[in-house]
Amino acid sequence: MIRQNRPFPPGRQQPEPAPEPPPSRLTVLRRRLGRFHARFRGFFLIVGGMLVALAAFTAYDLTKPPPQRLTQRDIDAAVARALASATPEPSAASVAYEIIRPSVVRIRTFVAKDGARSELAIGTGVVIDDNGTILTSLHIVKDGSEVQVVFADGTESEAQVVLTEPDHDLAVLRPAVLPDDLVPATLASAAGLHVGDEVFAVGNPFGISNSLSAGVVSGLKRNYRSQRTGETLNNLIQFDAAVNPGNSGGPLLDRDGEVVGIVTALLNPTDQDVFIGIGFAVPIETATGALGSPPD
Repeated sequence: MIRQNRPFPPGRQQPEPAPEPPPSRLTVLRRRLGRFHARFRGFFLIVGGMLVALAAFTAYDLTKPPPQRLTQRDIDAAVARALASATPEPSAASVAYEIIRPSVVRIRTFVAKDGARSELAIGTGVVIDDNGTILTSLHIVKDGSEVQVVFADGTESEAQVVLTEPDHDLAVLRPAVLPDDLVPATLASAAGLHVGDEVFAVGNPFGISNSLSAGVVSGLKRNYRSQRTGETLNNLIQFDAAVNPGNSGGPLLDRDGEVVGIVTALLNPTDQDVFIGIGFAVPIETATGALGSPPD
């Protein structure tokens, strides 16, 4: 039996979806802002960090106290504190003393009377060469029968007067015993001295060992007539560093610690043998020129 071809019934057509409504302007703006933010996110982070730092700095600057204005009193106080904390340089007198100290000797003169020995005078001397030659004032030793010297290290020795120069009140001593660390003084001409220059006298005033006094040159080429002996000393250095009995024969120093003179006298119009402001010293070139080289 032959089937007849029948046409298939027509299929059902699906209904077309309803068209979506166009996005609103707000939605479109949000999408654009989202895409813009995603694209420039790193840039926004950097700018934001800078703004936060700027805000923090501004807040700190607004809250910190205003700078204090320095006054002259503040500056003076700061300078005073700095000077107080700084280590001061040693004075010229201190430097000169340390240089001459090993070369200064204490001199004691004794006389024998009725079988006993008594002290006649106390003075000072200075070692002037490596042989231990001591230069001092003649009036300390001229009337003594025994002379004793004490060196800076405490070494004691008898000494002999080997040369004298009465016209300049000078004497040269030679000790029997020398210390191991003998240090001779450095001598310097007094020709370069001027009135007002600093000078220092080192000696044993009233027997007080290793004393220093400071002053200035008060005059040059002075003459002095001793009230006790009537003798006149010429071409002396006048100075106002304090000297008293016991300083005679000691060194007069310049700022470098060099010996420019030998202390010989003090002037006092009264009968008191104490210092009143005027001392005299024999220039060292006068001393060395008059004495020459001590005998061997």
